[in-house]
Amino acid sequence: MSFHSMWAELLPVGRSSASGGYRRYAWTGADADCRTWFQEQAEARGLTYETDRNGNQWAWLGDPAAGNAVVTGSHLDSVPDGGAFDGPLGVVSAFAALDELRGRGARLTRPLGIVNFGDEEGARFGLACVGSRLTSGALTVEQAHRLTDGDGVTLPQAMESAGYDPGTLGPDPERLARIGAFVELHVEQGRALDLSGDRIGIASAIWPHGRWRFDFRGEANHAGTTRLADRHDPMLPYAETVLAARREAELAGAVATFGKIGVEPNGVNAIPSLVRGWLDSRAADQASLDTVVTGIEKAAREYAAAHGVDLDVVRESFTPVVDFDHALRDELGRILGTETELRVPVLGTGAGHDAGILSDRIPTAMLFVRNPTGVSHSPAEYAAEDDCVAGVTALADVLEGLACT
Repeated sequence: MSFHSMWAELLPVGRSSASGGYRRYAWTGADADCRTWFQEQAEARGLTYETDRNGNQWAWLGDPAAGNAVVTGSHLDSVPDGGAFDGPLGVVSAFAALDELRGRGARLTRPLGIVNFGDEEGARFGLACVGSRLTSGALTVEQAHRLTDGDGVTLPQAMESAGYDPGTLGPDPERLARIGAFVELHVEQGRALDLSGDRIGIASAIWPHGRWRFDFRGEANHAGTTRLADRHDPMLPYAETVLAARREAELAGAVATFGKIGVEPNGVNAIPSLVRGWLDSRAADQASLDTVVTGIEKAAREYAAAHGVDLDVVRESFTPVVDFDHALRDELGRILGTETELRVPVLGTGAGHDAGILSDRIPTAMLFVRNPTGVSHSPAEYAAEDDCVAGVTALADVLEGLACT
C-alpha cells in the first residue's frame, strides 16, 4: 500500500465535520479506530504485531529479542481539533519507508520496529507523552493512576473501558534495552525549513518546556448589582497575567501561552469565584525559561493582590532541555548529506515529542518535514505531498543506513 493510499485511509478517522480538525483522544472510539488501522497495516505486511504493557503498539520485522533494534514511528492521537499531520505523518511514513526498503531489496542486519505511542498529546488527561513516559519510567504507576479527564474518568478506567488491562502499567526497561536507535519523523511545527528552502531537517534539541496552572480565587457575586469597587473578580488579574506572559516571553526570546481556561461558576451574569488558567512556556535554554516563568508569576501575584484575589501556582509538568544523541544525529547527517547529497539543516524545536522522553534511556533522533505555513495543532496544519514523499525517502535512507550495516 502506498503512502497516498494509507494517508487517504487514515484521514477521515476522528475528524470533526464541524471544525475540520481531529479529535483522536486517548482510549476513545477514534483512538480505537486508529489502533485498528495500525494493526491492520502491520499484519498486511507480515510484521509481528504486539501491544505493550502501557498500550503502545509495535510492529516488528525481525526478532526484537536479538537486540540493537532500529525503531521508527510516532503517535496517532491529536490535540482538540488538531491537524492531520502531527503524529500520523511519522507513523504512515514509517510503514511507507519499510515498503520502500523492501522495494529496494534491502537486507536488514538489525531488527526493525514501528511504534505508535499512546496518548502523546495529553488532550484527555492533561499530561503529554503518557505512553512513552510510562515505558521509560518518567511517569510512575501511582502518578498514572491519579490522571483524570474532564469528566472525572481515571486513566485506568478509560483503558479498561477500551479493553486494555491497566494492571500492567509501568516501566518497561527490557523493551527499551532491545532498542539501539529510535528515529521519529515529524512535520515541522514552525517555518524554519520553509524559510531556508529545505524539505527535510534534523533535530538538534528540544527546548525545555512545562505547564503551570494558575488558580485565581476571588468572590462570586451578582454581575448587575455589585459595585466595581466592591468586587474581588479573579478574571481581571488573570487577563492582566495573560498580557504579562506575552511581554515576558518577548523580552526573553521565548514563548508563553495561556491556551486553556476554566471559570467557576461560569455564568454570564455572575462574577467568577475561580479562574483557572494553564500556562505553557518554552525557551531555548533553562535560564531563559526560568526568567519567563518567574516574571509571569511575580506579575500575577501583584495583580491578584491589587484586586483582593488569592493565587496558587502549581507546576503540573516539566521537561528539561533534550539534546538528541550527537552520534546518532551526526550519523543521520552523514547518511542524508553525504550519501544522498541532500541538504539537511540541523534545527532546534520548541515542541515536545516521544523521542525527547525516550532520549534519557536510548539513543534518539528526529527528522522534520517542511511545513510551509508553520501552523500546527490546528486544522490548517499542512505539508505538501511532494515533501511528505521526500520525507518517506529520507526515512528509508536513514533506516537502510542504520539497519543494513
